[in-house]
Amino acid sequence: MLNAYPRPQFERDHWTNLNGEWNFSFDDNKVGEIQKWFHSFPKEMKIVVPYTYETKMSMIGDQTAHEVVWYNRKVTVHKKEHSRTILNFEGVDYTTKVWVNGQFVGMHQGGYAAFSFDVTDFITEGENDITVKAEDTLSCEQPRGKQRWRKDNFGCWYVQTTGIWKSVWMEEVPSFYLDKVKITPDLDRGEVHFLAKVTGGSRDTEKLLSCNILLEGKTVRKASVVVEEEYVSFSVALASEEDPWRVAVWEPGSPRLYDVNLVLSEGDSTKDTVTTYFGMRKISIEGNKVLLNNRPLYQRLILDQGYWEESHLTPPSEEAMIKDIELIMAAGYNGLRKHQKLEDRRFLYWCDKKGLLVWSEMAAQYTFHDDGMEAFTKEWMEVVEQNYNHPSIITWTPFNESWGVERIYTDVMQQKFTEAIYHLTKAFDPYRPVIVNDGWEHTVSDIITLHDYAERGEEIWNRYQDAEAILGNEIPFNKARYAFAKGYEYKGQPVIMSEYGGIAFTTEDGWGYGKQVQSEEDFLERFDSITSAIKKLDYICGFCYTQITDVQQEVNGLYTMKREPKVNIEAIKRMNEK
Repeated sequence: MLNAYPRPQFERDHWTNLNGEWNFSFDDNKVGEIQKWFHSFPKEMKIVVPYTYETKMSMIGDQTAHEVVWYNRKVTVHKKEHSRTILNFEGVDYTTKVWVNGQFVGMHQGGYAAFSFDVTDFITEGENDITVKAEDTLSCEQPRGKQRWRKDNFGCWYVQTTGIWKSVWMEEVPSFYLDKVKITPDLDRGEVHFLAKVTGGSRDTEKLLSCNILLEGKTVRKASVVVEEEYVSFSVALASEEDPWRVAVWEPGSPRLYDVNLVLSEGDSTKDTVTTYFGMRKISIEGNKVLLNNRPLYQRLILDQGYWEESHLTPPSEEAMIKDIELIMAAGYNGLRKHQKLEDRRFLYWCDKKGLLVWSEMAAQYTFHDDGMEAFTKEWMEVVEQNYNHPSIITWTPFNESWGVERIYTDVMQQKFTEAIYHLTKAFDPYRPVIVNDGWEHTVSDIITLHDYAERGEEIWNRYQDAEAILGNEIPFNKARYAFAKGYEYKGQPVIMSEYGGIAFTTEDGWGYGKQVQSEEDFLERFDSITSAIKKLDYICGFCYTQITDVQQEVNGLYTMKREPKVNIEAIKRMNEK
């Protein structure tokens, strides 16, 4: 069960975990609102939140698509004077409506972004009734990632995820409180910048935001700023004579993190206290190299789709998240590409703690039209804002393999849409690279990425010898696709092979890329052949192997879905690091 504080980068003491047993009902006839189930809930069955009804861990395990599902539970609240109660949802797929004690609270659209409602005016002292309606479809117009839109699994698309699939929790905040904080490290200056948003408070009383920055339990710097507006902006220099290196740097192998205590006061009274953290790291591009902390970074990434056998997209436990990170690192990778999924924020927390690089990728939609553009844009920017502070995230990847923009090679509207997402992302976060569109047919993109599942190193070596022809769009690099959309050209960006491999053992009911292998010896020989060939291409500065674990019918992982190794992982590590 997921029991830890769900938002570790902005943590308070007073909260209630609402994961666990809820009342649950399908609404295939779509009568729930008409019959006002938020007043009288039909308690047809129980479900274990946050696992969806499709999973075994939900205690239901029905993989049939149901477009409308309802949840209900009681929660006891002890109301305090001058406080607010916030109801938080880490992820509900896809459209969510919430009622508290029969009163409509609000609605949210999007399956991957977290959202909250202030329910102070709806709750009463003692027992309260919470009802949630989730509407999902098999439509390709909504961002769905790897969730199937047919009755059965096919290709690399898997069982759909419907309704609540991430943690639900309730938090008590004061009437004057910190709403959010954006933390930006500036390694070159040796300082960190804070942009905080506050909510509430009186106009006549002096308000102060105090910041205490610690490293390994010892205070490094303190700062205070007067709160005069809704947004408060300030910077803090971190250099300390006690630290011979002046500033502690975050990087793989040495992921040093600064802890932060933020205290909001009004007059002589402390109103709100929040703990957070940050890493001093810089991701940048110079010429055709990606730099981490001003040094060239060769990225050894692995594709991670984040599926588990009995809980699907939802991590079964915190221990399971930690184990996946450790399995990745044990195989000699310094990062992962979280593919077509926005992962639990505690997973990102552990990547921050353990020093694992992350490419954050949006879940794709598969049709292109005006409403879809609006839905995609809104949810993508919610995600970027929510995950901005994680030092482990070094790259934003909103588009993959022209999914949702399938005519991007020639369609100006689709090209301009990807440009808009690029520039909007860079407006909010000018410090991280943005990839558009991962795999091929790039428009504006800070990194050029290529996908190629060639089976032999010789094939890769021969195919990519002529870098000018490939990056100049003279030839399709993998027999079918060009590196750039029509009208765009290479401008000297770094190049990364961001999908390759996908080797699978011989099986009757699963697939991998290319011919399946029959022995571990065959697997390791092929792995070494293609990985070594990529490393020898001096203009390519990183790779991403497919993939860390099997996912349902796609059986090309280094580990099974049970996280059991299929090959000698130490041998994989040696090949990756040599």
